[in-house]
Amino acid sequence: MKRHQMRESAFILVFEKIFVDEPVESILETAEECEEVKLNADAKALFTGVAEKTELLDEEIKKYLKNWTIERISKVSLAILRLAVYEILFSDETPTSVAIDEAVELAKEYSTGEDASFINGVLGSFARSLEAPAQ
Repeated sequence: MKRHQMRESAFILVFEKIFVDEPVESILETAEECEEVKLNADAKALFTGVAEKTELLDEEIKKYLKNWTIERISKVSLAILRLAVYEILFSDETPTSVAIDEAVELAKEYSTGEDASFINGVLGSFARSLEAPAQ
């Protein structure tokens, strides 16, 4: 499974979790039965990590929303942002630029060009804040 396919599968699960108030294990079990969702250990781990850290991820995302609230963001964009912020913060294997590029590609595939630009802007601001020296 390619890394993009792994992220796409994790994105689908993160998106579903927004609407379904069920345990991670239940969502994974259902996904295993679905032919459209290709799961491997990395996709499961990515989804599980995002699900466990959703509150922290949302707090980080909120810091970089200009004239927006997290409640106003489309559910697709929110799922993509959560996934990318998680990868940037917690995946040593994924360079920040790759996480951002993949998030933008997912947005182009599952949403609109406007959403892709919005996601790129939020993640760019987030990434720059991580690079800034502590004051």
